[in-house]
Amino acid sequence: MQLIRGFQNIQPLPQGCVATIGNFDGVHLGHQDILAQVREKAAALNLPACVVLFEPQPREFFTGEQAPARVYTLRDKLEVLAAEGVDTVLCLPFNEAFRSLTADEFIQTVLVDILAVRHLVVGDDFRFGCDRSGNFARLASAGKTLGFSVDHTRTVMINDERVSSTRIRQALAAGDFVDVNTLLGRTYLISGKVSHGQRLGRSMGVPTANIVLKRKSLPVRGVFAVRVHGLLDQVYNGVANVGSRPTVAGQGARLEVHLLDYQGDLYGQRIQVEFLHKIRDEQSFRSISDLKAAIADDIVRARVLLNGQ
Repeated sequence: MQLIRGFQNIQPLPQGCVATIGNFDGVHLGHQDILAQVREKAAALNLPACVVLFEPQPREFFTGEQAPARVYTLRDKLEVLAAEGVDTVLCLPFNEAFRSLTADEFIQTVLVDILAVRHLVVGDDFRFGCDRSGNFARLASAGKTLGFSVDHTRTVMINDERVSSTRIRQALAAGDFVDVNTLLGRTYLISGKVSHGQRLGRSMGVPTANIVLKRKSLPVRGVFAVRVHGLLDQVYNGVANVGSRPTVAGQGARLEVHLLDYQGDLYGQRIQVEFLHKIRDEQSFRSISDLKAAIADDIVRARVLLNGQ
């Protein structure tokens, strides 16, 4: 999959493309249906399938720390998009200059000059342009003049509710991974590179792989039974803590994973942590000995939960 980031790196797609536009946070079943529409039309026209994303996401730009937590990091999202058969991702900077584009300027600059789009798939409630005057009807009208067609996305329902990133965030916050995984169409993962920590876990006999989460808001918090992928094609059971480590005055958000029955050095390796069960909320303990006792109990509960699968 080709990734194009920033206007300075853009070379117009000479053959054109079939494209869709959105956040695609989670790349859930609803998103997958959109991508299927794009791939089908792209195959029919013998053109690449393209997804247009923005960094930061528009709501993050406008509301800052009040924006909802992302389901996936950009890297995790890109990996799923590649697995879904997307040929090109155009990742545009959402900044003051970009948000000032009028609807017509957006159509001309992004859709025509850069993408040479031949067919576009968007929701019928899609809005764009600095005054939000751009909508589905505006795109369809422009397409007739500029040489591209427009189709609307389909709504995917599960249990009489629309599949959405908001619904997934709610399920993540509740620790309901059955619902999360149903809506995603896959198990929920967080990936990252293992970095050096304070070695507190090692001093207590429970060494952890530490991943710094460069997020302002976390989609999950607490202690979880997990499986860890990315280590020589072998999967390991584990216990993960996601949060700020209040007992030891942690700095910033971290994902810490203790791999059960594993011996080895993980520093610098990129791992994928698959979340399966929530064990408890993150909490502050009165002493390190209380924390150590809680971790021992977490390990017992994780073994029971994971061995039952």
